[in-house]
Amino acid sequence: MKIPGGHNYYVYIVTNKNKTVLYTGVTNDLYRRLKEHEENSKPFRHKSFAGQYNAYFLLYYERFEQVEFAIMREKEIKGWRREKKEALINTLNPEWKFLNDEI
Repeated sequence: MKIPGGHNYYVYIVTNKNKTVLYTGVTNDLYRRLKEHEENSKPFRHKSFAGQYNAYFLLYYERFEQVEFAIMREKEIKGWRREKKEALINTLNPEWKFLNDEI
């Protein structure tokens, strides 16, 4: 998902099918990164935390024009307890629908 003009950086939260794991990351290409998480979840490819827990279902994202702000936000969210992350997800996606097809 590219927005014309300027730069695009995304902070995102993905989960597994049962919504028991929350993983927060940052990327400049959200579509590509979700595909990488999905690829890493395949058997014998568990190279990352998200891959080990099959976390590639997008629940939440924010867009930034400056990478520094995106990285600061990612670190902020990663430091939160699960309850606070759930509240953040609920602001954009209260039904916790998987947003992958919208990217």
